[in-house]
Amino acid sequence: MKKNLLDYSFPSDLKDMSINEMELLAVQIREFLLDNISVTGGHLASNLGVVELSIALHHFLNTPVDKLVWDVGHQTYVHKILTGRASQFSTLRKTDGLSGFPKRCESDFDTFDTGHSSNSISVAAGFASARDLQKENYRVVAVIGDGALTGGMSYEGLNNIGALNSKSIIIINDNGMSIGANTGGLSKHLSKIRLSRGYAGFKKGLSKILKEIPKVGDAAYDTAVTLRDKIKYSLVDGVLFEQLGFKYIGVIDGHSIKDILEALKIAESSTKSVILHIETKKGKGYLNAEKNAAKFHGVGPFDKISGEAISSSSEKTFSAAFGDAMIEAASKNDKVVAISAAMVSGTGLSKFAELYPNRIFDVGIAEAHGATFAGSLGISGMKPVLAVYSTFLQRAYDQIITDICLQNSNCILALDRAGHVGADGETHHGLFDISYLKNIPNLRFYAPSTCKDLEEILLHSISTDGPVAIRYPRGTGSTVKLASPIASDGSVKDEIVYKGSKVAIIALGNMISEGLIAYESLKEKGITASLIAARSISPIDKETLEELSDNHEYFITLEDGMISGGYGEKLGSYLISKEGEKVFSSVKLLNIGWKNNFVSQGDTKTLMEREGMTGEVVAERIIKFIER
Repeated sequence: MKKNLLDYSFPSDLKDMSINEMELLAVQIREFLLDNISVTGGHLASNLGVVELSIALHHFLNTPVDKLVWDVGHQTYVHKILTGRASQFSTLRKTDGLSGFPKRCESDFDTFDTGHSSNSISVAAGFASARDLQKENYRVVAVIGDGALTGGMSYEGLNNIGALNSKSIIIINDNGMSIGANTGGLSKHLSKIRLSRGYAGFKKGLSKILKEIPKVGDAAYDTAVTLRDKIKYSLVDGVLFEQLGFKYIGVIDGHSIKDILEALKIAESSTKSVILHIETKKGKGYLNAEKNAAKFHGVGPFDKISGEAISSSSEKTFSAAFGDAMIEAASKNDKVVAISAAMVSGTGLSKFAELYPNRIFDVGIAEAHGATFAGSLGISGMKPVLAVYSTFLQRAYDQIITDICLQNSNCILALDRAGHVGADGETHHGLFDISYLKNIPNLRFYAPSTCKDLEEILLHSISTDGPVAIRYPRGTGSTVKLASPIASDGSVKDEIVYKGSKVAIIALGNMISEGLIAYESLKEKGITASLIAARSISPIDKETLEELSDNHEYFITLEDGMISGGYGEKLGSYLISKEGEKVFSSVKLLNIGWKNNFVSQGDTKTLMEREGMTGEVVAERIIKFIER
């Protein structure tokens, strides 16, 4: 064994290792993960849980010829180490650095870009079918967690691939967790399977005993198959998978490389697709993560000994403000209920869940179901609030339109992590919600500028009828002092924070901070602009725009979303429409936001500087726009 993990040439060095050597390698990898992630931050607990599985897979498979698909992908740090990328870990999740998720552009060993959940089985079906249609010869393996199996798409994939003649191996990494503990019928089903370990030992023992009987051993074993299957149906619920067309193998100890390799050999010998069910422990090998896997799911830099964050802001976050407002709303209105898609803690609802356990529903990684569930609650006299990260709400677009907005349901969509989210990268930025929500009939859509804005808008929305969406960013809110967003007529209003002339900086939601910097920079250069905190995306606050029309020639919109189809474009459409023709015919408009590209991972300030979205750069762009 080599002393330094960076001295290996992976994956080739892995191929000739003994079981003992691979077990020692697992220890080295866990130490390496702790050393690096405690500095860079990242997804820790999930990766500690799949060390042995990742080693066994790369020892057994001929990657990248064989296709290995990782569902979600945040657990691929070990996979990246074993495919020659250990030397890049100091750049993990940084600008232009190693991605925290599989990226085809990063390595041939990353077969599919993943980041959202429940699609790996469908990907495997595609790879296997393409292989057979093109008469190629490679193995296809998908690794999916029990949390991801709560997503409906995984069952669509199982239903399809079980009926195909194209073989693949589906590994269920069962750790009883998604980010927090799993809930629901599937979780109970897998728990029941785990309790039926006796069957696996019985089958193995039966095979060994009968086949050792001279001459009659094989015949006796064949005769016992019927009896074995009857016992299986009575003891093991893994038969559910076999009824879908799979061979089921499990439950396997996911921290025994030997057991995993034996199971993979059995799976390879099967003539049909295989479900290989392994049990792992999230956070394995690091006591702090084992005790609190949810805390160490995704972390910033931390002290390895204590497990405590090295630095954390004491300022209130938007997620915390949302959670506080939900508790206040629930204390005043017993119709208020919360819905989460396996993100109770991440969306700030942990305290709500403690205080109102019967009024929170964790539907698992099933956003489409969660949206329809909310829509139904909303037309049944309840006040449901569906809290979900913006990027994951994309998975429920049809349900938002048909099951919430078409029904005019009294439902609130709370879009956490709206806008860019930094280190998680392309699959996790919430940059598209304005584009796909802003024109849906019946839906009022708001972007609070501060945490106080969010609390007031949420409480107000709960007191009104019809569907509402509220987008707010990751992290802390602006310290800009603003008046109440709720007008006397009950509408959510934009606010003219500073009134100047000629140039109006209309900053949507959290972009008020950059708008303020641009305002002050322009003022130093002799331009006294107006600064507007824009809060209402739909409907547009026409009254405030008309107030600005008297002495402003230039409207500059700032938004933490895509320019294409965004708030600025909606405002522009209004300015040139027949409705706004008389008032705004002479206004010149500049929209500033994210260009029509997938935005990479990286430091927030660096990313925004590259896009020309920081306050200083915005001021420069405004001056050039005026001069032009």
